[in-house]
Amino acid sequence: MAGYIALLAQTHAVSTIARRLAAIGKTHRARGLADPTKSELVKATMRGIRRTNGTAQVEAKPLLRDDLFAVLERMGDRPKDVRDRALLLLGFAGAFRRSELIGLNAEDIDFARQGMVITLRRSKTDQDGAGRKIGIPFGRTRHCPVKALEGWLDNSAIDRDPIFVVMDRHGRTRDKRLSGEAVSIILKTRLRQAGINPAGYSGHSLRAGFATSAAMAGASMLKIRGQTGHANDAMLARYIRDGDLFTDNAAGAVL
Repeated sequence: MAGYIALLAQTHAVSTIARRLAAIGKTHRARGLADPTKSELVKATMRGIRRTNGTAQVEAKPLLRDDLFAVLERMGDRPKDVRDRALLLLGFAGAFRRSELIGLNAEDIDFARQGMVITLRRSKTDQDGAGRKIGIPFGRTRHCPVKALEGWLDNSAIDRDPIFVVMDRHGRTRDKRLSGEAVSIILKTRLRQAGINPAGYSGHSLRAGFATSAAMAGASMLKIRGQTGHANDAMLARYIRDGDLFTDNAAGAVL
């Protein structure tokens, strides 16, 4: 086992190795076998890998509000533009994971006087499908997620099943849900069209960008967690990226 993880360390991230160890240990315990990952040799090897390779994870660059607006300003009114505008705004305002965003169906949306309520029926942290409701209010700028989604649903005539579907080069919709990878490709493409270097951005940039932008705007951690679904502030803090480093910075108070 120690030799196995030492070999993995040459090509894999520390977090990947840790996940594999956890899976191996769980499988052994489920079968009533001794857990080889708990041996002192394996633990010592893992400590050495962490010291050598470091434990910092590669994080998606947050798409902050102003950059999102810059992207939206460069988009037109073609059917694919209408879809992508709704996708980006909803992904940002709802702080959705890629899987949550593309998993939404038309029947999950309830429009209300204040905006809309989205029922998230299943997520990474809700494998049992207990569900969670997320409020998306009308925007105060012309880039409103509610109006953008209404525009896409009207334009596409989608009234059930997947909201965000594949489109051909002629702008015709297909009865096929977008993939998580497609969200990243769409975001990178739109960033490039807006003159922003897409390096470091991914589909997760919408979620991280919302959390960071909301913190910079002075929103409370409790309210931010209401959108992101994080169980506590410590988990949420990982999503408040470098954009928040200058908010109420102590050095700014003395220099």
